[in-house]
Amino acid sequence: MATDIKAALGRQRIETPSWAFGNSGTRFKVFAQRGVPRDPYEKLADAAQVHRHTGVAPTVALHIPWDKVDDYAALARHACDLGIAIGAINSNVFQDDDYMLGSVTNPDPAVRRKALDHLLECVDIMDLTGSDTLKLWFSDGTNYPGQDDLRSRQDRLAEALAAVYDRLGEGQRFLLEYKLFEPAFYATDVPDWGTAYAHCLKLGPKAQVVVDTGHHAPGTNIEFIVAFLLREGMLGGFDFNSRFYADDDLMVGAADPFQLFRIMYEVIRGGGYNERTAFMLDQCHNIEPKIPGQIRSVMNVQEATAKALLVDGDALARAQSEGDVLGANAVFMDAFNTDVRPLLAELREEAGLDPDPMSAYRRSGYAEKIVAERVGGPQAGWGA
Repeated sequence: MATDIKAALGRQRIETPSWAFGNSGTRFKVFAQRGVPRDPYEKLADAAQVHRHTGVAPTVALHIPWDKVDDYAALARHACDLGIAIGAINSNVFQDDDYMLGSVTNPDPAVRRKALDHLLECVDIMDLTGSDTLKLWFSDGTNYPGQDDLRSRQDRLAEALAAVYDRLGEGQRFLLEYKLFEPAFYATDVPDWGTAYAHCLKLGPKAQVVVDTGHHAPGTNIEFIVAFLLREGMLGGFDFNSRFYADDDLMVGAADPFQLFRIMYEVIRGGGYNERTAFMLDQCHNIEPKIPGQIRSVMNVQEATAKALLVDGDALARAQSEGDVLGANAVFMDAFNTDVRPLLAELREEAGLDPDPMSAYRRSGYAEKIVAERVGGPQAGWGA
């Protein structure tokens, strides 16, 4: 059984986000750190370090225009030279002043056209980088009752999504993200998985839902959402992070490792543990070092996955069929309470990696190297 679990873990791929390596903070303050990348090329170099020490993070997501360059094909070649590749392309229709009342759902057709042009530009970038996934998140919504017509905003959203869908090439898809609230405080245009699901279902197989684990009301059963979307063939992937209150973008598994375990169990149970389900990190490391924060998150996902793979399916099914409530729960808890760190250390050693990625990174000297070399010029961060 251990051999099968190690084989399954060896196939796992976790995508890091370029923006995790730049300066970030809260709405009150962005905190600068020494050695932070100054351009997308340096972001890719840092992402390559995560893959070097974990062996399971071979792709990095870009965020446009934060990662805008003159030559995207050259950027993709640079990633290849570093031993990684470009992953999902993330659009940005929430930072310009024009988007104060929304982007693709804005009542002004000129603003809607501007937003749509950006989304189509992102598909062009997919073509140039070899990416097969476009990630869409809209901050669109209203702050006050009566501010705009709710149904009309859904019509405008549907029109924009259809235009993007029609532009997608062979083997490409988009993932539609949802968020409960913020920055829209009365009605968010894509506030939940059901809204995202309905829009994607109408479009076809190239449109799927992405689940950001921080984008839910407290107490939401996220694993139920995962199970349902998998059953419908509509789960495209995850933005993994953690939150204690709202959308805090903390390291995945930091707030509730048991929840992460439960989610990964449903992924495996529902047949979603494959290359078509994107396991992406979406985090901003405000006070912790950037690269170690990503390494820790990758390790947390690995540990939750290993525990989920340990669930005794036969024993669980037997307890469930017999109505043995405590017995079924015990099967779950036995797997969750298993220390899988030795198993993962062994797996890394067999792959020629250091069994302790965090210690290996600290010993590598890379952190000191980038602090010494990256002097001068504006650092990358939110909006850059």
